[in-house]
Amino acid sequence: MNLVIRTTIELAAITTVLLLLLSTPVAWWLARSRRWAKEIVGALVALPLILPPTVIGFYVLVALGPQSPLMALLHPFGVRTLAFTFEGLVIGSLLYSLPFAVQPLRTAFELIGDRPLEVAATMGAGPVDRFFTVAVPLARRGFLSAGILVFAHTVGEFGVVLMIGGAIPGKTEVLSTRMFQLVESLDFAAAHRIAAGLVAFAFVAVFLLLLVERRIAVADR
Repeated sequence: MNLVIRTTIELAAITTVLLLLLSTPVAWWLARSRRWAKEIVGALVALPLILPPTVIGFYVLVALGPQSPLMALLHPFGVRTLAFTFEGLVIGSLLYSLPFAVQPLRTAFELIGDRPLEVAATMGAGPVDRFFTVAVPLARRGFLSAGILVFAHTVGEFGVVLMIGGAIPGKTEVLSTRMFQLVESLDFAAAHRIAAGLVAFAFVAVFLLLLVERRIAVADR
């Protein structure tokens, strides 16, 4: 069980860090761009909120399989497949949790408005300086919200990780898939312990999210 918990936490932590890095420029562009195509990109980013996890897991599994054109690019480097690997789980988690990172960041960037950035520009700050010294600090609520949501969402993933990882013990098995296997074997007592732990974790995550947002809102007044 310790290994399962470790795999779950590692998956959630890696996914959170990578998504915060990858989602920040996407969210910034969605918040600042005036091009009509941004809504198409926004819709694509939000798709995981609507699609069944098994659909996402299926297509990621196909894309990471040994016969896919994508993996063919990696064959010369000795990589034939990422399906049923921890790396595959990370890729699937990045896609599935993407909107939980982009949406809070986009909202936070939109709430900044133009005025603070224009003031920084009149003081000689370039685009990069304005982003890191003005936009990022003012959007800290979005970063904290995105981090908590992505971590908690990844911990609770089931359909995607089962499709891509196959719940291989010691390799791709996480808490949600272990609980599923326990229910299948009718070991309800052990399944209940995991389920209760996930409920408690979800409560703490939501509580922290609300607490952080309240603290920042008070500090901004």
